[in-house]
Amino acid sequence: MTKPHLAIVGGGIGGLVTALLLSNKGTHKISIYEKNSELGGRLKYERHEGFKIDQGPTIILLPDMLLEILEEGGMSRGDIPIQLCDPLYHLHFKDGTTFTKYADQEKQIEELEKKFPGNVEGYKRFLKDMKIRFLQGKEHFLDRSFVNKKSFFTRKNIQTLIKLKTYQNVKRMMRSYFNDERLVEAYTLQTLYIGGHPDQSPAMYSLVSYSEHTHGIWYLKGGYAHLVELIENELVKRNVAVHTNSEVKKLPVHQDKVQFIQVDGKQIPIDQVVLNGDFPIMDRLFDDDQRNNRNYTPSSGCLLLYMGLSKNYSNNTVHQFFMSNNFDRHMKQVFSEKILPEDPSFYTFHPSLIDSSLAPKGKGVLYTLIPVPAGSTVNWEEQDQLVEVIIDEMEQRGFPDLRSNIEWMKVRNPMHAEQDGLFAGGSFGIAPTLFQSGVFRPQLQPYPIDNLYAVGASIHPGGGVPIVMQGAKLLSDHLQRDRSERHNYKRGV
Repeated sequence: MTKPHLAIVGGGIGGLVTALLLSNKGTHKISIYEKNSELGGRLKYERHEGFKIDQGPTIILLPDMLLEILEEGGMSRGDIPIQLCDPLYHLHFKDGTTFTKYADQEKQIEELEKKFPGNVEGYKRFLKDMKIRFLQGKEHFLDRSFVNKKSFFTRKNIQTLIKLKTYQNVKRMMRSYFNDERLVEAYTLQTLYIGGHPDQSPAMYSLVSYSEHTHGIWYLKGGYAHLVELIENELVKRNVAVHTNSEVKKLPVHQDKVQFIQVDGKQIPIDQVVLNGDFPIMDRLFDDDQRNNRNYTPSSGCLLLYMGLSKNYSNNTVHQFFMSNNFDRHMKQVFSEKILPEDPSFYTFHPSLIDSSLAPKGKGVLYTLIPVPAGSTVNWEEQDQLVEVIIDEMEQRGFPDLRSNIEWMKVRNPMHAEQDGLFAGGSFGIAPTLFQSGVFRPQLQPYPIDNLYAVGASIHPGGGVPIVMQGAKLLSDHLQRDRSERHNYKRGV
């Protein structure tokens, strides 16, 4: 068979892994068109002189899923230098309590008995229940696509949804396991990893906090963005055509097919197209009568501080969470009132503690993330006061004399994210609400166009790097089956 020409619009991790999987099969001629000067999408670095730090994702969850997909794409597990973070992270509460999370269950039970007596049995019940639900959820929702929506509404799937208690939200579910509101916060904040409100995210997303304990939290040496470099090197070896600074301007549709793409003033013939931009804004590539025109709710945004430091702080974990006096109030301001939070919780990432490649000798890098509203309701010219409040908090609660040790700092807000192509400035695609999850989320073939597909954080199964990679696997498998079926049809088999 002649290899079909597959054009991937956007060089984020979803598009790159799709190219990796298909190129390993040798079934397609593949071209990637990326509007920016480098690949990676959300996975890229912020750099300044000798400092570099991840711009977006930092925490690696579901490492086995990530590694298995890369292996299926022809990469060696040994070439992916990940290491377990032990302990997982510290949570600091305003009352002075620090709670540490561990992958080791004995250590975690000891920590619970010491800090939150009376919650050990709830924790054990949480692990037992979630183990069953994780296996069910993965089989029925992560390992399957729902291009045919009827395949979602089967009796078995409905029964699984009931077992997963998707009619509850994450916070309500966690209150059934823990009797201290601080612990409830510690086991619900993980919805923020994918930009969701703990009170609005279906209970199936409580599996994220379970995964931390069961699969661990990992760090990729060189930063998460190093994964892009590793995949790109492999694609170049396979003669996948990578075009940077090449923005696709138009996808003309004729007789329910895209026959060419418009890029750099040229019309390039193609057989299939994969959209890997943030999905809701991909509508702009079509004529009015071809657009989806659906209203989506964006995920939360992030106010991000990147710092180059004259030293490293002697903590025993690279990940820390600093909780506010009123986490519910913070979430309300982000998701309902859509204003800058007055007293926010925030996350810090200090990878130079375990990775000397990120900064000049003896120096370090530090990243701080504050959940903030997406959209246009905030005047980002007024962010300076919040930045100063956060640095004050960091100095008081974990990073003494921080200001005097900052050699470089850059601030990134949702306005910058939107300018870079993220939907409404949300950092995680569309929000993981009930009616933007599972079958209700855009699928790998989101338009009634025969040869057009999609992958990415806003496409099923959802956000988070390994989950986006799983979406790329679903798409690759679909394209392989489709090609085989077409081949058999032509042969009359």
